[in-house]
Amino acid sequence: MKPFSSHLNVNSSEYKKNHQDMLGLIEELNELNSRAALRSGKSKAKFDKRKQLLPRERLSRILDPGKPFLELQTLAGYMVDGGDPKKSVPGASVIGGIGFVGGTRCVVYVDDAGINAGSMTLSSGGKFLRALDIAHDKKLPFIHLVESAGANLMEYKVEFWLDGGAMFAKLARLSAAGIPTFVVLHGPSAAGGAYMPGMSDYVIGIKENGRAYLAGPALLKAATGEEADDQELGGSEMHSRVSGLVEYLAEDDAHGISIARDLVERLEWNRHCAPKPEKKYDEPLYDADEILGLVPQDFKTAYDVRELVARIVDGSDFLDFKPNYGAATVCIQAKVCGYPVGIVGNNGPIDPQGATKAAQFLQLCDQSDIPIVFLQNITGYMVGTEYEHAGMIKHGAKMIQAVTNIRVPRITFMVGASYGAGNYGMCGRSYEPDFLFTWPNAQLGVMGGEQAAKTMSMVMVEGAKRKGVEIPEEVIKKQEEDLISHFDSQSSAFYVSGRLKDDGIIDPRDTRNVLAFVLETCWEAKNRELRSNTFGIARL
Repeated sequence: MKPFSSHLNVNSSEYKKNHQDMLGLIEELNELNSRAALRSGKSKAKFDKRKQLLPRERLSRILDPGKPFLELQTLAGYMVDGGDPKKSVPGASVIGGIGFVGGTRCVVYVDDAGINAGSMTLSSGGKFLRALDIAHDKKLPFIHLVESAGANLMEYKVEFWLDGGAMFAKLARLSAAGIPTFVVLHGPSAAGGAYMPGMSDYVIGIKENGRAYLAGPALLKAATGEEADDQELGGSEMHSRVSGLVEYLAEDDAHGISIARDLVERLEWNRHCAPKPEKKYDEPLYDADEILGLVPQDFKTAYDVRELVARIVDGSDFLDFKPNYGAATVCIQAKVCGYPVGIVGNNGPIDPQGATKAAQFLQLCDQSDIPIVFLQNITGYMVGTEYEHAGMIKHGAKMIQAVTNIRVPRITFMVGASYGAGNYGMCGRSYEPDFLFTWPNAQLGVMGGEQAAKTMSMVMVEGAKRKGVEIPEEVIKKQEEDLISHFDSQSSAFYVSGRLKDDGIIDPRDTRNVLAFVLETCWEAKNRELRSNTFGIARL
């Protein structure tokens, strides 16, 4: 096929404005992502005194040098409890993602003990559960570098305790599925946190600093009156000699991480996976940086999603499926780093023809075992008498059925608007895509703030008319202002990502690399054999 011929004018004022606007959002994202590292780094003197590595130093040592690491949910917890946006520290005191250890793709999760001693919040728990789900679904070894004060009792919420048991249940299911789990016990792991090593298959304890106990010295004394030294109570040396909780005793952080790497390498985990085929492919013809100038911040300003596709897929070469039918819904066959993909994108709201086209396309990709990529920039499904008569509900429902029930990997990028049922039809979070990433310009909600305000104003006025009452214009205006503020304050990508409704916000220029990484992750999962059992590895 002939590669796509771009019509993007990189010298236009619109392009330059879009580029500048997107760069501003990327700078905001980078600043937010840097806060946790800066905050944690302020604890360096304490870590040095204990002869410990900082959490991010531990991460860099466990990962293979030069190999990619896809960090996930970096904005977890951002502005969840309100307060000053300039002081909110994203990340939920944990670092998690997918990387390579000894040549094996693993999920790596690191407690950031440099922030509030690594104590966990609701957001920390949600981030941990997502990491466990990815490890299970993608058949990846799970490595946890532990040092946490446990649940933050100053922010205690009963639902955190009630839901917290799911962390241990998911660790148990990983082991039973035949997926190995590892803990390096760098520091304290108390109360429920003691079950992190307790529920893991391999435990490496660090001398002097590593500790695990169901009740630390303070809680023990408060509960029973017993006084105990923390090393005698739950130190790594004791657990390696007496309780048997620790299999490998390490001299320090670096030694413990070295043991963990050695363990993973000795498993030869990749021998249970079919060899990845050599894939030859061409890079896109167009620079990824041009994506920034292509996409306007105002979702009401249209652009051709094919221009975006041309900057993501191999050789900017793709085949358009039914381009003249339901034209606002774009369905494309292409490859990304040699992996075949089906792409569904939006050039406007979804109409009945677009919904039927998408449903058919999704089924065809499922038939041929081709992953689906959703480029979500959608204001919703078409409404009105014409579309109701044309079966919008019926056809939209069939599209949603296909989105839900296809068996191939589904990877969603929210690249613009994501409103109403359009979010559902384009595989939003509630449809459990394998991975979902957001661009910093994305806007999400049941509808836009202005639309909600106008709708409620009409409801108010009509209700008043029925009662023979006239609403003053200033009252209507005040309600509209309040509603716009209420809706818009919750619509930004940063707000949504802070609440763990995606797998992270990415720089749009990284879309192709991120997509290729997760496609390969999904391919490995499909082609890896596990040796499952009914119970998991018992600690004896």
